Amino acid sequence: MHRIERTFAGRPLVIETGRMAKQAAGSAIVQFGETMVLAAVTVSENQSPLPFFPLTVEYKEKTYAAGKIPGGFIKREGRPHDHEILACRIIDRSIRPLFPEGFKNEVQVFVYVISADQENDADVLALLATSFALNASKIPFMGPIGGVRVGRVQGHWVLNPTFQQLAFSDMELIVAGSQDSIVMVEGGALEVSESDVLESLRLSHDGIRELIAMQNELLAKVQVPKMAWTKTESPDAVITRTKAHASGRVREALNQKDKHTRIEAIEKVKKEAAAELLLEFPDNAKDIHSVLGDVEYNELRAQVLSTNLRVDGRKPDEVRGISIDNSVLPRAHGSSLFTRGQTQALVAATLGTAKDAQRLDTINEAGETTRSFMLHYNFPPFSTGEVRPMRGTSRREIGHGNLAERALQGVLPDFADFPYTIRIVSEVLESNGSSSMASVCGGSLALFDAGVPMKAAVAGVAMGLIKEGDKYAILTDILGTEDHLGDMDFKVAGTKDGITSIQMDIKIEGLDLKIMEEALLQAKVGRLHILAEMDKALAAPRADLSKYAPRIVTVQIPVDKIGELIGPKGKNIRGIQEETGAELTVDDDGTVTIAAVGAESMERARKMVEGMTAEAVVGETYEGTVKTVTAFGAFIEIMPGTEALLHVSEMKWERVEKPEDVVKKGDRVTVKLVDRDERGRLRLSMKALLPRPEGMPEETPGERPPRREDSGDRGGRSGGRSGGGGRDRR
Repeated sequence: MHRIERTFAGRPLVIETGRMAKQAAGSAIVQFGETMVLAAVTVSENQSPLPFFPLTVEYKEKTYAAGKIPGGFIKREGRPHDHEILACRIIDRSIRPLFPEGFKNEVQVFVYVISADQENDADVLALLATSFALNASKIPFMGPIGGVRVGRVQGHWVLNPTFQQLAFSDMELIVAGSQDSIVMVEGGALEVSESDVLESLRLSHDGIRELIAMQNELLAKVQVPKMAWTKTESPDAVITRTKAHASGRVREALNQKDKHTRIEAIEKVKKEAAAELLLEFPDNAKDIHSVLGDVEYNELRAQVLSTNLRVDGRKPDEVRGISIDNSVLPRAHGSSLFTRGQTQALVAATLGTAKDAQRLDTINEAGETTRSFMLHYNFPPFSTGEVRPMRGTSRREIGHGNLAERALQGVLPDFADFPYTIRIVSEVLESNGSSSMASVCGGSLALFDAGVPMKAAVAGVAMGLIKEGDKYAILTDILGTEDHLGDMDFKVAGTKDGITSIQMDIKIEGLDLKIMEEALLQAKVGRLHILAEMDKALAAPRADLSKYAPRIVTVQIPVDKIGELIGPKGKNIRGIQEETGAELTVDDDGTVTIAAVGAESMERARKMVEGMTAEAVVGETYEGTVKTVTAFGAFIEIMPGTEALLHVSEMKWERVEKPEDVVKKGDRVTVKLVDRDERGRLRLSMKALLPRPEGMPEETPGERPPRREDSGDRGGRSGGRSGGGGRDRR
């Protein structure tokens, strides 16, 4: 067993190997604080027949890590939740470019979170453990690499911030890199500048180098020879002949502006060329098809670098044409159809109540938490004109949805100011590059269309890179072909004032900060162009919500009134809901959230809540119901559960012989609360709201109307509970 411990970001960091999972090709334990992860990697001895490198990453958070038992009936960990899938993608995207080109033996990476201190996130530790396990194994891997999370709290940069620190951070980036370059970036921010992002990357790279130095020190004690493998090479004669035969025809086929026309033309050229070349090389069908793919790859890249023109005729920094249609779905609360080139997203926004919030139970929280904003991204096979099996939501869909969700999260109004649960669904109807960024643009427009008071509009753009040696070209708004045959997919989303979400994947060994700086500045120009087009369609949130959206208002009541509002077994609150059709939610701090479709229903529910929980105020006017008529007056319910005495002498300025001559049981009357005595008893007046008859003498200041002896016997009815000012009728 070998172990190393160093202080990193102010806390002890431990890397250990040789104690657990010793039959794997390589394994490692990483501990940071009291969070621990175990990574184990294995490799197949035989080369896979698949046309791509078969790498599988599994990341699993064990509930025992936080001293929890899984919920539900099965009581064991089930399908991965979104956070686990996103962690898988971070590891996969970081390590995949660093396997040797042509290596096709199947590799599996398993990461288990085996201890969670609910302060330190395990995903960056998982990346570190995976890097060490791969380098300590026989698997060929061009590492080590490291990964860190960076935040900025009150202007101070923090490496690997705790969950508590992240709550106050205006930026959260996960950065992976090698000794010399950055290989992966993922994160979100609150409208930060491009220079802030670059500064965070520089700081992150310094931390990454510390982690790499730790790994190298421990790897010196773990000497494992790398496995022998052979890259499949096509015969030189086949390569030379195929390139000479097909290059010009592939070049011509590539330059079609329409995606499907281009694909059909290229496939036709490949098919015809293969048939002709098979006459010359009948035993090399597989080699011919492989070299034809290389020809396509090289021709696209060479054209961009030599002519500065892309296959659809655009310049490197040019954005495709944009069209926008808003309010396309009549019953949705907000909707937008966003089309950029041959990429199209239909995006719908739905407003719900607090009951619609998603409940989350993870090992990173002590209890159950909720989230009130969700963005779901769907990528059906027809969007690319393909036929594919439908096997549920893919990891790619979850990852792209999370990227778009982060882009919009930072500009939403605070829940206290806009207490709605918001769900956005992006249906990708056409895809030819950057459908996640189309979802960001469409999502922003759908929120505007729904009347959500966002701080600003958000747009996103995907950047690409073609790099050969020292020569390179940065591409704005990449096509699917440029993504497939290029070296980088760099997505940047934000407002006119700053970046809100960023994601970078590369296919080469790494990227220096100079190219990243250029890409960020070029992305800003593209983003501002798209925002200008969005402003033409809808420049600000609509003034009113959709008539189909619920109206939500919050009412603050005293905490000691919560029981009265709810009533025995929920009787009172159910009564309000049944009578008004509104939904009521009561928080422990006395916040009552009222949601209803229609302002009238909401207002009725609000008045009923306020009436049931409010305190009667001397001098205020109330409309009440006559509950009882007696010989000396009447008892009026001026608010739910609160009755007060209307003495016969206060019914009219003129003398009243019988109270029944003025009021009857069940009447609705308007009265003024004129007195609350030392016992809390309330006294009402009707005459105080009537003009004094002409000639009637003024009352002497301090003079009170005579009371009959029996009026004191019902004092409990007008007194009620201490501080409540009225009777509690349950």
